[in-house]
Amino acid sequence: MNPPIRSPLDELGLNLTRRRFFERGSHLLGGAALATLAAQESGAAAVGAAPAIDRVPGAIGPHFAPKAKHVIYLHMVGGPPQQDLYDYKPVMDDWYDKDLPESVRNGQRLTTMTSGQKRFPIAPSIFKFARHGQCGMWVSEVLPWTAKMVDEMCFIRSMHTEAINHEPAICYMQTGNQIVGRPCLGAWTSYGLGSLNADLPTFVVLVARSSKPEQPQAIGARLWSSGFLPGEYSGVSFRSAGDPILYINNPPGVATDVRRATLDGLQALNQRALERTGDPETRTRIAQYEMAFRMQASVPELTDLASESAATLALYGPDATNPGTFANSVLMARRMVERGVRFVQIYLNHWDTHANVVGRLRNGGKDIDQPCYGLIQDLKARGLLDDTLVIWGGEFGRTVYSQGGLSKENYGRDHHPRCFTMWMAGGGAKGGTIHGETDDFSYNIVRDPVHIRDFHATVLQLLGFDHERFTYRHLGLDQRLTGVEHARVVTELLA
Repeated sequence: MNPPIRSPLDELGLNLTRRRFFERGSHLLGGAALATLAAQESGAAAVGAAPAIDRVPGAIGPHFAPKAKHVIYLHMVGGPPQQDLYDYKPVMDDWYDKDLPESVRNGQRLTTMTSGQKRFPIAPSIFKFARHGQCGMWVSEVLPWTAKMVDEMCFIRSMHTEAINHEPAICYMQTGNQIVGRPCLGAWTSYGLGSLNADLPTFVVLVARSSKPEQPQAIGARLWSSGFLPGEYSGVSFRSAGDPILYINNPPGVATDVRRATLDGLQALNQRALERTGDPETRTRIAQYEMAFRMQASVPELTDLASESAATLALYGPDATNPGTFANSVLMARRMVERGVRFVQIYLNHWDTHANVVGRLRNGGKDIDQPCYGLIQDLKARGLLDDTLVIWGGEFGRTVYSQGGLSKENYGRDHHPRCFTMWMAGGGAKGGTIHGETDDFSYNIVRDPVHIRDFHATVLQLLGFDHERFTYRHLGLDQRLTGVEHARVVTELLA
């Protein structure tokens, strides 16, 4: 039997006040008591391992004991070129400046940026590769720090998607749908697992700053929206410069007790509106105002790095104390999960490599390489890696053929949805795994494909959820992150 599903009407019922309960006179106490007993009985039957699962009040709760209790998701906006980082294709050296065979492309869709090209000249990676670790993973020279920890990482070289342009592709990767308006993975996690720290948001978003930005893509709140879930499950965006949260500090001349009194007045008005209408969003507003007040104390402590040792800061690299950098962002992510934040999403632009792949990757590698290594090692040293899932990847891959001019020193790559590489570490992911394989052109998958739906199902599995049963009633349907098409948990990725 599936766990009870909260619909908007269920949420409304849960939020009715006692005064409104008796005022309406349409509720039978006997029926309510019977329903409560039935819900308790069915809930116990639905989750056989319930006594062994830590449940947070107000959360749906997992279907089974989760391996990951936190997620740090590092999204490389723009689509990193897999053949220049992790998908080694030495055969391409012999194909330099030769046209991509039609038998490889096989009529697949192209973007308008290259569909008009007269030729599709193959651009082998300029970077040297070497095998590392006991697993023998090939890693580019661009990522020397990452190469040191491949046996702690789980590589998926056969990711694929239908989306070929950034907006729908990023949306697809984050929400399971190419159309905006649905809950993202972080919102689903918040809804399912709940908060571990009442003084910090359950789901936090950071937009890191590239050291040498080129061709940035739009990043906005649509990507961390709660969609049709209640608004309280949306991500809270922390700023990369100035106060982490706007107006986190009291205005000059306004004491904390004055701010408290002002908030109490607003809460009283909102409470009256809630009693009158029963609107769940009003309840969300009340809760968020209280959260904002508590964050005035918790956020300054969170963002103060004075307690971090010199050795820890050195682990993340020279930019660790520079606000807004990727190194600083992943250090903050570790501090957040240490304090109970469930889901931290970090976005980093810089990876839309239509030109200047060589320059862009050298700079991008410096931005992410040591910080990623530092994050994994720091989590591990603190005993946090076992239950913190770290995810790295973009929204699609890049083409083996060059967009625009090609030379031995540089080239460009267009969008490619048919194959790309992602990795995971910790949180129940199987370290030292190399899953999936592409052809010699890094153009088509030849073994063990993993669709975005499969990836989401696998992440939810690590978080303790059966993706087919983890639903929310909306517009008369039991909506889920993985949608209605077939999705499978990739068990080969699980420890």
